[in-house]
Amino acid sequence: MSTILKTQKLRVEFRSREMRQVTKVALAGLDLEVRAGEVFGFLGPNGAGKTTTMNVLLGFVPPTSGEASLFSIDVRQPIARQRIGYLPELTYYYKFLTAEELLRYYAKIFGLSRGETDKRIDQLMKLVELEHARKRPIKSYSKGMQQRVGLAQALINNPDLLILDEPTSGLDPLGRMKVREIIQRLKDEGKTVFFSSHELGEVETVCDRVAIIHQGELKAVGNVHDITGQHASLEKAFLEIIGVKTQPAS
Repeated sequence: MSTILKTQKLRVEFRSREMRQVTKVALAGLDLEVRAGEVFGFLGPNGAGKTTTMNVLLGFVPPTSGEASLFSIDVRQPIARQRIGYLPELTYYYKFLTAEELLRYYAKIFGLSRGETDKRIDQLMKLVELEHARKRPIKSYSKGMQQRVGLAQALINNPDLLILDEPTSGLDPLGRMKVREIIQRLKDEGKTVFFSSHELGEVETVCDRVAIIHQGELKAVGNVHDITGQHASLEKAFLEIIGVKTQPAS
C-alpha cells in the first residue's frame, strides 16, 4: 500500500509568552507513516503533541524543522490538502443553518456543481443517518447528531484522507457506536482515516494500526494486536508505554 501521510524528523518548537520566553518542544523528531486505505489511531495523553501534528498537516502551524507531506506533496503547499477532509474536536457552525444548508455552503467552497452537490448531500445524509433531520436547524441537534453532521461536512469534497480530532469526544455510547460505524463504512469505501482519540476501546475496535506519542516523541507504532502484546487491553499497554504504573487487580 502507498504512503499518503508522512512525517520525517518533524520538530515543532514554541516560545512561551513569559518574560524569559522559554522554548517548549511540542514535537521532537516525529517519524510517522500512514498507508492508503487504513484506519490509523493517533494516541497520547493531553499535551503529547497530537493536535500540533494535525495542525502541521493542515497548514495551521509551520514546522521548526523536518518534513511533513500528504500524497507526497509538502504540506506547506496548499494543494497538498486538496484531497483531505477535516473534523476538529470542537465544531463551530452557525446553529441557525440546517444540515443541508451547511453542506451546500461547504460544497460551494470546494466549487462543486449544483448537481454534484445535490448528489453528495443525499449520499452523506444517508451515510450519517440524518436524512430525517436534514432540514432541521443544527441548534436542535443532539451532540451526537452535531458530530455526525460535522463528519458529513468533512466528506463533502469526497476526500481520500479524513483527519479527525477526537471524533467521539463527549458522545454517549450510542453516539460513539454510530461514529464507529461511519468510520468502518469509510474504510470499506477505501478511504484512509487518521484520527486522534482518548477512547482507547473505540481505537481498539476500529483501527488497523496505532501510534502512541508522549511528550512530543513517538513511543510505539504497529497494529493493535502487536501493541497490546501480553496486556489484557490496549489501555493497559498504553499506560505502560507512557510510563504510568498501574496497581494490579486485587
